[in-house]
Amino acid sequence: MTMIHPSKDIMFKKSRRLEGKKIALCLCGSVGVIKSPELARELMRNGAEVFTVMSPSSQKLISPTIMEWATGNPVVTKLTGKVEHILLGKNVDLVLVAPATSNTIGKIVSGIDDTPVTSLVISAIGYGVPVIIVPVMHASMYNNPVVQENIKKLNSMGVKIIEPQITEDKAKFPDIELIVEEVIYTFTKKDLKGVSVLVTAGPTRSYIDSIRYITNGSSGKMGYAFAKEAYLRGAHVTLISGPTNIPQPRNIKVINIETTEEMLKTIEELLSKDKYDLFIMAAAPLDFKVENKYEGKISSNNKFSIQLSPLPKIINIVKEKSKNTFVIGFKAEYGLSKEELISKAIEKLKESQADLIVANSLSNPLTGFNSDYNEVYVVNKKGDVIHIPLSSKQEIANKILDIYLEARRR
Repeated sequence: MTMIHPSKDIMFKKSRRLEGKKIALCLCGSVGVIKSPELARELMRNGAEVFTVMSPSSQKLISPTIMEWATGNPVVTKLTGKVEHILLGKNVDLVLVAPATSNTIGKIVSGIDDTPVTSLVISAIGYGVPVIIVPVMHASMYNNPVVQENIKKLNSMGVKIIEPQITEDKAKFPDIELIVEEVIYTFTKKDLKGVSVLVTAGPTRSYIDSIRYITNGSSGKMGYAFAKEAYLRGAHVTLISGPTNIPQPRNIKVINIETTEEMLKTIEELLSKDKYDLFIMAAAPLDFKVENKYEGKISSNNKFSIQLSPLPKIINIVKEKSKNTFVIGFKAEYGLSKEELISKAIEKLKESQADLIVANSLSNPLTGFNSDYNEVYVVNKKGDVIHIPLSSKQEIANKILDIYLEARRR
């Protein structure tokens, strides 16, 4: 009977994007190593099998037992007659060095294999296995010309470098989510390579006075999911974002706006100077503008009425500006039946001349504005309806991009 390590009960909790992938996680003697157990766990939550390799210096900072607990696999702490660096070097799908010290980076560049980590990385490069390195050290060391030159040499060897977060004069461990995203990027099929994508996300505002405003209830999660998934699949992505609480992605061009007018102006400017193959209107811009904005702050003791005037529907303008752009819009309704929801989506499809409309109901408590999940119906110009059952917004974005690709092939 094969026993499964209890620490592996988190496998696939977030996604299956790394299912079947074996990753060697190499640890060096940086204090950033305290984040490595959580990094291992996040890789596992996305389906990866993680094997830890530790340098002698890293073992002075955290125990190998912690990493065995984190991964559910034995930890390599020294090279033995089993020649672990050769076995792992040709049998893993990726080697991830996080954190990497300046000492280890220099040794890898010079071909010095005197620790389990350097031996494995040098072997993996020789086998053509992808290698990602995350430098973590004091900023003075990271900015040293020799270290920077070594990083350039690693890049020229095909090694991916994830830049550290520079704060408090330290080159710190970047967000774990960013590292996991780069790992997923490495394994994701680039079927959108060469495709230029423009995505909108989040709400917009119209100010009542200098501090108060009206807005729409939108978290921006769906738009950010589209931007991330398109990037992972190789597209060139530009994201126009209204005010959200979502951390902005490092690897995607983000243009921040606040009002519907700013969003519209930005879209018109981008469409006039650049060619976009795909436009995704995932934002929920406010349809009204406050005409009688009060300068300063309205006293809470005063009565005050606001006058609203309608604003242009942004999605209706896109085809006018760029008729060859494939347009995906959204139609959110409340309290409608499935048939009524689909009917509203078809109406919007015709009105906007969009290629696809994604319809969803806001009355489902599992799929509200701030939820990570949604259930949608995708309607095309032929009247076909594709139902995507309750899924994460990342999965929904992925499936809708599949629908786009299938439509483009026809």
